[in-house]
Amino acid sequence: MAAGKTWEVVGLLKTTIDFFTEKGVDEARLSAELLLGQVLGLRRLDLYLNHERPVSPAELEAFRELCRQRLQGRPVQYIAGEAFFYGNRYLVDERVLVPRPETELVLEHALDRFASCRLSGGDAPSILDIGTGSGCIAATLALRLPGARVTAADLSADALAVAAANAEALGVADQVRFVQADMLDDSFPEAVGAPFDLVVSNPPYIPEAEWAGLQEEVRRYEPKLALVAPEGFECYKAIAEMGASLVRSGGVLCFELHADAATGVRSLVEPAFCDIEVMQDYARLDRALSCVKR
Repeated sequence: MAAGKTWEVVGLLKTTIDFFTEKGVDEARLSAELLLGQVLGLRRLDLYLNHERPVSPAELEAFRELCRQRLQGRPVQYIAGEAFFYGNRYLVDERVLVPRPETELVLEHALDRFASCRLSGGDAPSILDIGTGSGCIAATLALRLPGARVTAADLSADALAVAAANAEALGVADQVRFVQADMLDDSFPEAVGAPFDLVVSNPPYIPEAEWAGLQEEVRRYEPKLALVAPEGFECYKAIAEMGASLVRSGGVLCFELHADAATGVRSLVEPAFCDIEVMQDYARLDRALSCVKR
C-alpha cells in the first residue's frame, strides 16, 4: 500500500491479502474485504463488481489505519463494527462476543429438535436465549419463528444494549424482550418469566485454566465475562438444575458445548430431561446437546 501510488480496488485487495497472509493474520481475505468495504461503503461482493474503482488518497489512508488495527490483533469484526450470522448483519464491538459459525449449527440443531418435539406453544411459542450477547440467537429465532415470543437474557447491560440495537435493525424488536439477569442466581427463572417451550444457551464454558492458551486477539479484545467460567461447568450446572422451572414439559433445552463437555452435561440434564442428543460440528467435535423436558 505504498503512498503516492494510484490504487484500484482489485489491486489493493490482492496486495493487502498477500500482506496479511505473510504476517500471519487470521482470515486474511475476509479481513481485507471487510475493511476495504467499510472504507468504501461497499459490500464484499460489490468490491469485485467495482474492481476497477479508484481508491482516493483519503480512502487509502483510512484503510491503512484499519489495517494497522488488524495487524495489532483487533478482530476484523470489531474494526468493521459488524459480523454476519445466519445471513444477517449484526452490530458488534468489544461489549459482545463475535458470533461464530459453529453457533449457527447449534441454532439449526435447536430448531430441528424443537420442530420435532413441539408439544406446546402453538403458533406463539415462548423461547429463552440465555447469555444473548449480540442477540444473534434471539433475533434469528424471532426471524425464523415469526409468531414466537422471545426473551433474551444477559448479565451484561452493555451486551443487552447491543442486542436491542440489533433486534431493532432486523425488525424484530417487538418480538424480543430483553432482561438483565444472572443465570447463576436462584431467582433467574422468576426474573426471565419461566417456563418456556424452548431454551437455548451458549453460556460461558471455557475453564479459567484454558484462558491463557486462547488466541491473543480473543484474550485482548473479547469480553472474558462471556467466555470463562471458573471450572467451565458452572453455567451448565445452574441451568440444568433450574431446568424443571425453566422448561415446560415436552419443551426443549439446547446448549452449545465445550468440545470436552458432552458427557458431563449429559449427566447434569438426565434427572429432568430425556431424549438427549449430541450434535457434532464439521470438525467432528461435540458442539451441541439438546434434550426434552420430561
